[in-house]
Amino acid sequence: MKQNTIRTFINRNVERQLVREYLLKETERAGFGGLDFNRTPEGTKVTLHAEQVGRVIGRRGKVIHELQRRLQEDFNLENPHLEVTEIEEQRLNAQVMASRLASSLERGWFFRRAGHSTAQNIMDAGARGCLVIISGKITGARHRVEKFQKGHIKFCGETALDFMDTGFSVCVKKLGTIGCTVRIMRKGIQLPHEINIHERHEVGLDPIEEVSMIEAPKEDSNETEAEVVVDSVLQKMADLETSETKEEE
Repeated sequence: MKQNTIRTFINRNVERQLVREYLLKETERAGFGGLDFNRTPEGTKVTLHAEQVGRVIGRRGKVIHELQRRLQEDFNLENPHLEVTEIEEQRLNAQVMASRLASSLERGWFFRRAGHSTAQNIMDAGARGCLVIISGKITGARHRVEKFQKGHIKFCGETALDFMDTGFSVCVKKLGTIGCTVRIMRKGIQLPHEINIHERHEVGLDPIEEVSMIEAPKEDSNETEAEVVVDSVLQKMADLETSETKEEE
């Protein structure tokens, strides 16, 4: 029973990956930006993110209807329903930036110029960090890897899985195939080690009353009772000595 459950999950993820590759190929010129799969009681809802929604929909919905038909006939999704949404900020979408990077390399841009330009555009859009990786036969017959990093990024762990978006595209040149990977740490996220301290009034608590230090009693100008007693004793002793001196004389 456990083996069947695991196999079901594996087959489902493989099918989704095949759908992603198909839609990426068909809508690459429209600015493919990723897919979201949601299982509903009515079936599987597939949300496609694109730069140019009009090119995905087509005239009178011709293109999207064809994609919908292909999803139902060629893939094992449960009653798939395709929707298209527009990407708000293209520079914060890892897949879009990876496709743009590959296109720049195919047009003849030098790899350092393309890598630094991609990373800078991502940071200018407000991302917390980005990592651009170009691997393949970049400038010669030997394979090499070049990395361009800006800002704060995470390479592994739960933080990387939750806060990092990854996009991959392929550039085909005369020397060979070049892989372009873009990883973006999203805008406005709070990392686990970052702590915000709020004032009491910001969370609806009353302010703490300031406790004043207890002031030491000021010295009174009048003499205390002890001082009066000491002075009287000293005065009596002095008077006694004076009287004894007079008697001796």
